[in-house]
Amino acid sequence: MFSTRKSLVQDLRRLGLETGQIVMLHASVRAVGPVIGGPDEIHLAVEEAIGPEGTAMMYVGCQEGFDDVGRGNLAPHLEAAILAHQPPFDFQNARAARAFGALAEFFRSSPGTVCSRSVCGRIAARGHCAEWLVANPPWNYGFGRGSPMDKLCQSGGNILLLGSDHDDVTVLHYAEHIAPFEGKRIAQYKVPISRYGARVWVDCEEFDTSGMGVHPNWPQAGFALIVDDFISKSVGTSVCKKGFVGSAETVLLDAQALVSHALPIMMNWAKQP
Repeated sequence: MFSTRKSLVQDLRRLGLETGQIVMLHASVRAVGPVIGGPDEIHLAVEEAIGPEGTAMMYVGCQEGFDDVGRGNLAPHLEAAILAHQPPFDFQNARAARAFGALAEFFRSSPGTVCSRSVCGRIAARGHCAEWLVANPPWNYGFGRGSPMDKLCQSGGNILLLGSDHDDVTVLHYAEHIAPFEGKRIAQYKVPISRYGARVWVDCEEFDTSGMGVHPNWPQAGFALIVDDFISKSVGTSVCKKGFVGSAETVLLDAQALVSHALPIMMNWAKQP
């Protein structure tokens, strides 16, 4: 069965998405199912549901090569080739990471979208508060304090999971960054940027957001464990609502409530022997 933008808007409002909200979108185009007009209708439906006073945002990251040098994951000849030939990173116009799905790039390239000027934790946003969300992100530890995800939480924003993998909820990297436990892995790498017309490589670091996990004790699919535990304990309340948008099983979560739920779990994991 085909969905339309109108039917998706109706589903979103039935779920609890309201005018004026700030919402971070994670979506599986396949899970939503066929939409007349194509996948762009999904993020446009979110934008219509929250209205001109609302703001939509997505984590878009960057493509390969812009944040890989120095991590120790590449063979020396590959790093040398990137160092020699990788162009400067264009924060506004660079493509979204392919691993984040097609909708991230469709959203980023849609007119009116702005991006944060940091490879680490790069967010695209569109709407009333978009410029504020992406302004002045920290260069290092770009998922932490002062980041778009910090602003999402502090402003009462929500997370919309449209049939997406619960292990990919990016705001939990913010929880990892602010949680006061020891033993966090630190990732250090170099980013090519343009400075006074010349390409230069600039050092950057973050608490490790790769698949290794930020701490040696992190379980497999740890984010999914946290999200699913939060849903099981909060569904039906003001901070967690479930329903269907198109064919996608969908959850609308309060971002700060999820982070507050995650912090003691992460602290407990980190202190285990």
